[in-house]
Parts: sequence; C-alpha cells; structure tokens
Amino acid sequence: MLAKLTLNRTATKSTSTGIAAAVLAGALWGFVFLTPELASGFTSLQLSAGRYLAYGLIAAVLIAPAWKRLAPSLGWREWRALIWLSLAGNIVYYVLLAAAVQLGGVALASLVIGLLPLTVTLVGSRDAGALPLRRLLPSLGFGLAGLLCISWESLTSGAPGSLAGLLCAIGALVSWTAYAVGNRRWLGTLHAVSAHEWSLLIGVVTGLEALLLAPPAFLLASDAHSASEWAVFAGIVTGVALFCSVIGNALWNVATRALPLTLVGQMIVFETVFAVLYGFLWEGRWPTPAEGAAMVLLVIGVISSTSVHRTAKIAPPA
Repeated sequence: MLAKLTLNRTATKSTSTGIAAAVLAGALWGFVFLTPELASGFTSLQLSAGRYLAYGLIAAVLIAPAWKRLAPSLGWREWRALIWLSLAGNIVYYVLLAAAVQLGGVALASLVIGLLPLTVTLVGSRDAGALPLRRLLPSLGFGLAGLLCISWESLTSGAPGSLAGLLCAIGALVSWTAYAVGNRRWLGTLHAVSAHEWSLLIGVVTGLEALLLAPPAFLLASDAHSASEWAVFAGIVTGVALFCSVIGNALWNVATRALPLTLVGQMIVFETVFAVLYGFLWEGRWPTPAEGAAMVLLVIGVISSTSVHRTAKIAPPA
C-alpha cells in the first residue's frame, strides 16, 4: 500500500511538472508568431536561416562539455532521426509559419496551428497511453469546426495572400505534427541522453541544415537593408533562438517525457493561446466574430479531450 501511494505521488508530481513545463514552453513559443511582424522587411527564408544558425551555434556551445559522453550512444539511426526531426520541427515548419504570418496575419497562422493538440492526438492515438479514437471524436469535431471558421474568414476576407497564408499555415501544422509525434517516440527510447541534451542535439543539426539554407536566403535576396536593420534582425533571431528554441524546446521535451502522447498533445494549445494574445495586442484590435468562434471552438475541443483523459486510466509514458 505504501509503495502504491509513493508511486501515485511520484506520478502526480511528474504530471504537474510536465504541465508546468508545457505552459512555459507555450508562453515562449507564442513569441515566434510575432517575429515575422517585428522583422517584416526580411523574407521567411532569411528569418528561418538566421534563427536556426543562431540556434545551432548556441546549442553547439552548450552541448560541447557533454559531447564525449554522448557520442558513443549516437548511431546512424539516432543521427537520421535528428536530421528529419530538425527539418520537420524547425526548418520546414518555421519557413511555412513565417510565410503564413506574413501572408495571412498572426491570428490566422496561430489559430490554424491551434489544431496541433488535435492532430498530435489523432496521429498518436495508437501509441501507449492513447485512448480509443472514438472517445476523441467530439474533441476532433470542435477542432475541425474551428478550422472551418478561420478558413471561411480567410477565403471571404478578400485580403491579398490570405489563401496562400492559410495553405502555408496548414503545411506548418502537418510538419510540426510529424515532429511532435516522432520526437515523443524517440524520447521514449533514449536512456543515455537527457531531454535537454536531445533538444540541443536537434539544435546542432538544425544549425548545420541552416548553413544550406543561408546562401539562397541571403545571397540571392533582392532587397537591400541598412546596417541598423541588419543589427535589429540579428538581435531578433538571436533572441528567438535562445528563448524559443533553446529554452522553449528544452521545456517541451521535459513535458514530452513526463506525459503520455495523447495528453501532451493537448498542452500545445498554450502556444496558440499566447500567440493569439500577443497577436491581438500587437495589432491593437479585438478578434473578428469568426476568429472569436475559432478560438472558443479550439478551447472547447481541448477541454473536451482533457476531460476524457481525466476519466480514463492513462498508461504512463515509456
């Protein structure tokens, strides 16, 4: 009985830690949606290359002391996983997200990305700790209704680039869903690498991939910028790399290891909540009826899914 009580307390503490880490990660990630607006004179390729070059450099410095210990545990399978996770979760995702923000606005991009809790849950429904898909249908229904609201707003607004922005946002949604599920599964199999070290390794690989992105991003760009504009750009991408990539990703990996996939997927909603809040503050306006309805439906979907998880016996993460 004492052992069972101790185990329950440990599980509760782990769950609380995971939820707290996910909230903090969402608060940091929300700023990512403002970056294209803060550096509106630069292309999505330049923002992605600059951010991830800085991320790779910072990650390489932080991982260097542990490199000799980690190197023997990294085989070809691990490196291959790092390569595709870096592409899906960082390079491809952020290029599409930045384009979505610049073409369709902060609100549109953040609300479409707000479907991540549902897409991650749907894709991860066969993993350990997942609930039967039929029990998640109400949550998925609310999420799809939210997407329809924001899609209708984009298609009927007549704003130039709104449809292109919507398509870019959907592409970013697909890319990060693949990353979230794949990263969760890999963290469940790693024992010699901590969640923070795995995040830093992804950062190093992302930096190397950004080297290939840099020539077309900077050398082939047609727009000229002043020295002061480049200084502001460098400060923005470095700040995003440190707070959103290094610290935010480390917090997310803590949450990912502490929670089962179908529950950790719901935690991504905090990114959307903070992103929408930052976006409306930046634009100095209230949400339109369609945007407001989309937000309400997304939140209801997550609450519905969380409620289902609370009443079910969830298997602990691997």
